[in-house]
Amino acid sequence: MQDNKIEKQGQGVTRRDFIKASAAVSLAAMVPGVAARAFAQGSDKIQIGLIGCGGRGTGAAIDCLGSAEGVEIVAMGDLFKDHLDNSLKRLKERVPADKIKVTRRTSYVGWDAYKKVINSKVNYIIMAPPPHFRPLHLKAAIEGGKHVFMEKPVAVDPVGVRSIIASSELATKKGLAIVAGTQRRHQLHYLDIMKRIHDGQIGEVVAGQCYWNMEALWVERVKELMARRKKEKWSDMEWQVRNWLFHTWLSGDHIVEQHVHNIDVINWAIGSNPVQAMGMGGREVRTGPEWGNVFDHFAVEFEYPGGVRVLSMCRQTAGASSRVSERVVGTNGSTYTDQSGNGWIEGPNAYKYEGESPNPYVLEHTDLIASIRSGKYLLNEGQRIAESTLAAIMGRMSAYTGRELKWDWAMNASKLDLTPPKYKFGDAPEPVVAVPGQTELI
Repeated sequence: MQDNKIEKQGQGVTRRDFIKASAAVSLAAMVPGVAARAFAQGSDKIQIGLIGCGGRGTGAAIDCLGSAEGVEIVAMGDLFKDHLDNSLKRLKERVPADKIKVTRRTSYVGWDAYKKVINSKVNYIIMAPPPHFRPLHLKAAIEGGKHVFMEKPVAVDPVGVRSIIASSELATKKGLAIVAGTQRRHQLHYLDIMKRIHDGQIGEVVAGQCYWNMEALWVERVKELMARRKKEKWSDMEWQVRNWLFHTWLSGDHIVEQHVHNIDVINWAIGSNPVQAMGMGGREVRTGPEWGNVFDHFAVEFEYPGGVRVLSMCRQTAGASSRVSERVVGTNGSTYTDQSGNGWIEGPNAYKYEGESPNPYVLEHTDLIASIRSGKYLLNEGQRIAESTLAAIMGRMSAYTGRELKWDWAMNASKLDLTPPKYKFGDAPEPVVAVPGQTELI
């Protein structure tokens, strides 16, 4: 995923951080789990299976292996062998050898690699393929009886969102844990500021803003992929999957793939999903075919219950100003948060977070493992992240079509399904760039 995780990956946490993170589990949504009790009574070894061996999957594995004692990786799978080989090489460079139990027999490549990982002797799946595949993979993992850490977003269309919710409900019934890669939900200064919002320290929430405006992304990588495509004669399908960030059916576009973090924070602060959205966007800079069919900027107004309105803005443009943060406005003050550890309140109850800030990309695994081992509670973030993903999808659908959307319609009636006709290397549908006012709302 493209949210500046690389520089903080694999740092590990201290015993003090582990205890603090375990306590933070009580702040999240938890449900009783039969599987957790059974797990606690037997071996507490966490055996990881990694699905999706790109940069984010590799980073998540490093983070998980450093998040608690008794964790090892035993199986890996990816569509591409070079991804798997590079991932395993990086793991061996960054992780103690006794934590890596992957063998040739537990290394899987191809369209069905995810099934083989799930069916191997693992109890904890890290799921980090392109977002399109997550509904399919989560369904298989939960049916296979595995606890899951899945990266965000968790779908690219409403059909996929409904699948995630169904799998999350099944996980609850089977006593399985799910944590999503929205690490702000596990970051200590976010937990602190959100508790203060919910305690009424800024009064009633009346408005907000959230941003992921940044520089251009993957510029050199796309050049490299284009050269390889020509040299290795990739099919259209292989090109699109390798260049997945810029194809809507695979990534959901960057408002979904990346900006979902900030939208999730707003949902968290308000305690609700938006009731409707109206957005705009386009392609001002990334106009060539190498950029698939995604936009390079979006602006969306989300309306929440009670008439609360939130401006959402995201952009990926070289040479432009950056802003990645959230602001929540209340009747008695406002808050500011960002991923770097800043969090404060302005107003009568002025406050600034000055506590510790351990690596949240590690803490999200620490929290999940602690919940599994507790024997009492299981984290299940599946429905929550599915709903935040749908909010981001609504923003994209509105911008693509030029139409205002209502939450109830998107959740219950939209038939949009971006699944290709078949998962096979060869021809693939040509990416079509949306034109507001002309693109059909489905």
